[in-house]
Amino acid sequence: MEVKKFQAGTIQEAINLVKGDLGSDALILSTRKLTKQEGPLTSTAEALFEINAMAGAKHGDSSGLNPSEFSALDGLKSELRSIREMIFPLTQSRHLMACFEANPEAIDLYAKLIRQGIAEPHAEAFLSRGGAFEKHTQSTSHGLQEGVLKEVLKVIDVTDPFAHGEGQIAAAFVGPTGVGKTTTIAKLAADLSLKQKKRVGLISIDNYRIGAVEQLKTYAAILGVPCFPAFSYADLQAALRRLSARDVVLIDTAGQSHYDTARMEEMEALIGRDRSIKTHLLLSAATSESEMHAAATKFGRLNFSSYIFTKTDETKARGIIINQLLKLKMPVSFITTGQRVPEDIFKATRTGILRLIFE
Repeated sequence: MEVKKFQAGTIQEAINLVKGDLGSDALILSTRKLTKQEGPLTSTAEALFEINAMAGAKHGDSSGLNPSEFSALDGLKSELRSIREMIFPLTQSRHLMACFEANPEAIDLYAKLIRQGIAEPHAEAFLSRGGAFEKHTQSTSHGLQEGVLKEVLKVIDVTDPFAHGEGQIAAAFVGPTGVGKTTTIAKLAADLSLKQKKRVGLISIDNYRIGAVEQLKTYAAILGVPCFPAFSYADLQAALRRLSARDVVLIDTAGQSHYDTARMEEMEALIGRDRSIKTHLLLSAATSESEMHAAATKFGRLNFSSYIFTKTDETKARGIIINQLLKLKMPVSFITTGQRVPEDIFKATRTGILRLIFE
């Protein structure tokens, strides 16, 4: 397929040329700002903007390709179309268009932030604070990206709930159904007991899911750590007393809808009364941004002290983590990256989270 070059005095005019020639489904490949020397000799504009583009699916011509090339071409079209879908809405924002005219290099970086799941207002703010919209910025593409990523890094806070404190650490893990609490606890128990040589005990207060206690007991038997069920506040206190000699106690809870007020109140009565128990909220990175925030808000009544983001292997749009940190500021303690026990978990670090999002 032919790649065409379009030049105009503004980005908006160049995009209009692309649309007029190739249609609204055209695929933008690159944009850049030209100097007078690079532009046409007849140009009287102060600056020129150049867009390289090619026809989309409706206007493109795939003749001449052998069957083995169609799959690769379809993948390229899909990738480029996703970029186009992120760029063309910018034509509706005069502010952004003006900013990108000052520094066209920022367009590709903006698209990258959006593609990774970072919400548009946050992406614009990161670019602005990173200096991308300054008129006299002469940064290289690499330098610009470094400045913006430093701004992203600033909103990430991390914690290790098992690294500090004297005496026993009791940690309860809460979150919506299917977020991976029991598996996460097994991973943590393995790391704490086998690698860090801490004395670990487990408690299950999941009396809703069939086989929940048995599943945790199976993990406990493999690791050689004690595990007790608890179906009431009195049971929980009794189990904690039986595990008083343990360095760390991990408490598994029932997964529940954050819209179920009665169940939330029951959970609050069970673990919220004991201030020695620190609560940690598990959220799936594969869920929608609105549902993630709703869950965090509803579970806020349990006074959780950190986020644990799970199922990051099930999505590429991991920037949703950044969106949530900006909506409800709280440190991140752990990230899970798959189902394997104990391998698929890592202790949260600021650079580790940044790599996870932009890898």
